[in-house]
Amino acid sequence: MESSNSDSSATIPDSSTFEPGSDSDSDCETGTDEENLVSPYEEGEKVLASHSQDIYLAKVIKVECHAKEWHYYVHYHGWNKNWDEWVGEDRLMKHTEENELKFLNRKQYLARNSIAGHESLIKPKNSKVARGRKRKNNSLSKEKCVLPLEKNANLQIPPMLKKQLVDDCEFITHLGKLVKLPRTPNVDDVMKKYLDYRLKKDGLISEAVGEITKGLSCYFNTALPVMLLYKCERAQYADVIKDDASPSSVYGAEHLLRLFVKLPELLVSANIEDATVMELQQQLVNFLKFLQKNQSVFFLSTYHVLEDTETSTNRRDD
Repeated sequence: MESSNSDSSATIPDSSTFEPGSDSDSDCETGTDEENLVSPYEEGEKVLASHSQDIYLAKVIKVECHAKEWHYYVHYHGWNKNWDEWVGEDRLMKHTEENELKFLNRKQYLARNSIAGHESLIKPKNSKVARGRKRKNNSLSKEKCVLPLEKNANLQIPPMLKKQLVDDCEFITHLGKLVKLPRTPNVDDVMKKYLDYRLKKDGLISEAVGEITKGLSCYFNTALPVMLLYKCERAQYADVIKDDASPSSVYGAEHLLRLFVKLPELLVSANIEDATVMELQQQLVNFLKFLQKNQSVFFLSTYHVLEDTETSTNRRDD
């Protein structure tokens, strides 16, 4: 994404010739008390701002009035200040859980109708993304909330867990939230609970089940910092992984589930024999069914809001 100070679309309302600071800005302040208009949003208030049919966490920096209409200069959370812009009142919503859920429900509906055929959740390093002016054809998030065509291996992620992946992406890249760490239960806890589940179900823990839990933990600890984090999560990783702590002891099922999106291509690169791959796939499917069965226990329903610090404004700037 290119940022340019010369892009005037970032500093004017979408459909007006509003000029902040003009003489008519006082229209909302003149007249009697009964005639005075009160802005529904205040400077410093966190809001949900719409852009190109998407919604993003933002902060009101300035409030101006023109021809008795309110205009707001907003900063998009996690973005460079070059993307700050003036928007009208119709582009803002109060930052409430109810409004967040309305937005997520709409996104989930769209995702269910376009889940197949999408690109990988994690963008390859050598991929080239077409650049354009501002955000006309792209959402503010560079990382799309999409799932891969699992053509390398027949690993089908259950629908409810696909929904969980979409929610995870929306919370982080659009609503400016992160998973609060360390997680309880963490990935190590999930693995232990799965072993206990299989022991109770089968009467013993087979060698295959033991190997799958060890292998998943090993893959997770190696892959997390390399390919399983969104850009805005990297600073958090640096803060929480200290003193040789393993990611599996800090992160939980939200991040573990992302590993299953990458596993098909990882299995291919491992050059495993076909017969072994088939057995491994079945073990992975069983594990995914266990995650889905215990979804309310392992996965968060909401994430905490990030602090809107000065350093966060550069996290997604090219």
